[in-house]
Amino acid sequence: MKACVIMTIKHRDVWVDYLRAAITVLVVAHHASLSYTTFAAFNAEAYVRSTHPVVDERRWLGLDIFQNFNDIFFMSLMFMISGFFVPGSLQRKGARGFITDRIYRLFVPFVAGATVLAFVTYYPPFRLAHGTGSLTAFLQDFFTTEAWPAGPVWFIWILLAFNLAYVPLSRVCGNALSLLGKRANVLGNKPVQAAVWLIIITWTAFTPLAYSAGAGTWTGWQPFDFQLSRIVLYFTWFLLGSCLGMGDFNKGLFAVSSRLVRNWKVWALLALLTFGVIVLISNFELLGKLVVEGKMNAFTGWMIYFAVFSISCSLSSIAFMTAFRALASKRAAWWDNLVSHAYLIYLIHYSFVIWLQYLLVNANLPAFLKFLLVFSFSLSLSWFAASLLKKVPFIRKYM
Repeated sequence: MKACVIMTIKHRDVWVDYLRAAITVLVVAHHASLSYTTFAAFNAEAYVRSTHPVVDERRWLGLDIFQNFNDIFFMSLMFMISGFFVPGSLQRKGARGFITDRIYRLFVPFVAGATVLAFVTYYPPFRLAHGTGSLTAFLQDFFTTEAWPAGPVWFIWILLAFNLAYVPLSRVCGNALSLLGKRANVLGNKPVQAAVWLIIITWTAFTPLAYSAGAGTWTGWQPFDFQLSRIVLYFTWFLLGSCLGMGDFNKGLFAVSSRLVRNWKVWALLALLTFGVIVLISNFELLGKLVVEGKMNAFTGWMIYFAVFSISCSLSSIAFMTAFRALASKRAAWWDNLVSHAYLIYLIHYSFVIWLQYLLVNANLPAFLKFLLVFSFSLSLSWFAASLLKKVPFIRKYM
């Protein structure tokens, strides 16, 4: 089995695959933590309006910091990583083959996630909200009051939309995207310039909608939800990834010998320091107090926050990418196995997370221990279930 996994992914970039798998694990941990944050709130009238489908009375401030760190950067990075592979796939398969492949790889899993998996996932919060186990009442509530929540598979349908949009965009703007990729790939030995450009692009893509719509605003119709405040940011990072994917970024921007990669420890330190500023701003409401006291107007406060957010998002992403490029030089069988199952783990983990959090609601355990139990068992069960699902030929081929 291990040999089979290595053969199927040996042509891929080791560090990119391992980074994507690591981010998937981070997603599982992120969702496992949301039941135990100090800001968690449950809305019994419509659990979809809760901060998380299952909210526990046990809380820990450390998990607030953990989830905030993840939330700032990891979805943007996932869209960028996804963009790496798009140009090559489109070139090899042609437009029709590319679109067909994306429908099988993305739309079919989204449908499964938004129906069967969603029904399984959202039954526990329905019981918590209404104290009844009636399946009829659950389904009625699911499609009306809750407006058909899909959960984390929102990422999959948005990724499909980005992939489909890229097909005509590559025909109209292909030369411009290629030129942008070439210019980015020569910045490996100009790390400060690379970081500054990424920060500027991030701030420009994020700020207008985040300010006008609200920094945490979601919208959508039925299962087709998305984060309105970040949709332009995500598409921009996806396009940046596709631009880099047009060239050999392993010999350009992310060359092992480049100053960008060699200074991965510096990027990690800068990322932590910048996020520390976010923590101070959030926990002590530094900007909010200045606004309330009349020492700063609200617009200026938001612009400062969005700037720090953009810096944190960019530096954390650079830190993760350069660290994996520098350190992930050799294959490991367990990493390869995780890579092979990462997509399915992302697709199914939420059901395990919600059910485990539900089963532990009344357990007299510290919040951090509950988090560890939910995270470890959700990851293990998702990984095991993914290995079983991989035995199905269609799933093995496309997921």
